[in-house]
Amino acid sequence: MRLFFILLALGVVTAARADAPRGSIGDFIAAEMAVSGVPGLAYAIVKNGEFQSDAYGEVLIGSGRLVTPDTPFLLGSISKSFTAMAVMRLVEVGKVDLDAPISHYLKAFADQSSGAITTRQLLSHTSGYSTLQGNEAAFDPVDDKEALSRQVDRIAGWTPAYVPGTKWEYSNANYQIAGALIEAVSGRGYASYIRTEILDPIGMTHSFVADGQIHDEMARGHRPWFGTKHAMEPDRTNRVTAPQGGVIASARDLARYLAIMMNGADDIISSESKAAMLRPASTVSPFYGLGWFLSSETGTAFHSGSSPGVETLATLMPAQNKGVVVLVNAGSGIGFGETTELRTGISARALGLDYAGEGSRWEQKAVFVALVLLPIAYVLSMIWAWLHRDDLRAKSGWSGQFSLWFPLCTTLGIAGIVFLLIPRVFGASIETLSRFQPDLGIAFVATAATGVLWAAFRLGLAYSRPDR
Repeated sequence: MRLFFILLALGVVTAARADAPRGSIGDFIAAEMAVSGVPGLAYAIVKNGEFQSDAYGEVLIGSGRLVTPDTPFLLGSISKSFTAMAVMRLVEVGKVDLDAPISHYLKAFADQSSGAITTRQLLSHTSGYSTLQGNEAAFDPVDDKEALSRQVDRIAGWTPAYVPGTKWEYSNANYQIAGALIEAVSGRGYASYIRTEILDPIGMTHSFVADGQIHDEMARGHRPWFGTKHAMEPDRTNRVTAPQGGVIASARDLARYLAIMMNGADDIISSESKAAMLRPASTVSPFYGLGWFLSSETGTAFHSGSSPGVETLATLMPAQNKGVVVLVNAGSGIGFGETTELRTGISARALGLDYAGEGSRWEQKAVFVALVLLPIAYVLSMIWAWLHRDDLRAKSGWSGQFSLWFPLCTTLGIAGIVFLLIPRVFGASIETLSRFQPDLGIAFVATAATGVLWAAFRLGLAYSRPDR
């Protein structure tokens, strides 16, 4: 799970801007953008409170609108650190106790099995909610001001997958609850609280929070589509997912935020609260603090973000007062067109860390190619079965029946893996996976459906009457 979320974090070749920096970072970006198929990218580096930022490519592929360091990107799960900071601000004014049960603040959790979960457990992903539970889709309109509270009311009725405080597992449900906690305790909407208490005081003038509206100034998302990147249609930002992934910020603004996290000063929150966010939250959570992943090997705190069509990475090195953020307006494919090496490579070069790259990823590529080719093979096999239907009808005895029925068992098994096992492995339903990687979703469903159809078609031919 740890590696999965670290990584969360082949189309058009995009030229770098003429004023892009040369040297290791600039040359790396120019080469790797072509490999990953990313239409646009912005990054910013902060060191001892001083900033360097630049941008490459387009806001929307083919539009001619250049990305700049002030272009807002949907941050995805980096937003969790903003939610954690907001909670810590409420802790400091005495309105929240990290170790008090959530039922003390949200009435929906009273008399529920989940009511004993603490705010610390929510912020450190040790509440017991699973990844799959956290990816359960909300049902309310994304622009409904009450949508978040209604979603959390539904979550209150769920039974956590694990006993709270006994297991670490990343779950978006934790931060939806934390967002509702902020609203209940502060008496203000989540977006309003984040804007007035964090974004505005930091001076993040090109940043805002999901409000259910369409914002044309945002970088447009591009999702993988069979080796290319396909632009998404403009869509409303989502109030329900705002606390887990709905802060929108530019690279330059996010660098300001990273600088605040490392300055050792009492400002948005105290230096003590910042330090608490950047150390392990408990023995159950040795590599996650409050809203940040932690690496003892590199001395970094980091968080990736993955939203449909947009992937991000923010990394802090507090001991050296250095940080870097990388924002790209493209989602990763499986093996093909991944953005991990681009984002991690920029970050490693900016921080002076060793990074050997992701390798060829041939296993992932092979799986994806197989999933694309299998439905074609099944269709061709149905044609073959039709042409050889007399041979199928001639099968008899135990071995003949086995050869007829065994393919149905195996293809039903594959369908079960696709619709039951894959969601548990990825922590998301096929529908949710398809929002991020539509080509993969189609390949999964097509493989499962055509496989069963082929096996059933063979049986139908075998037990049908001979042609006259």
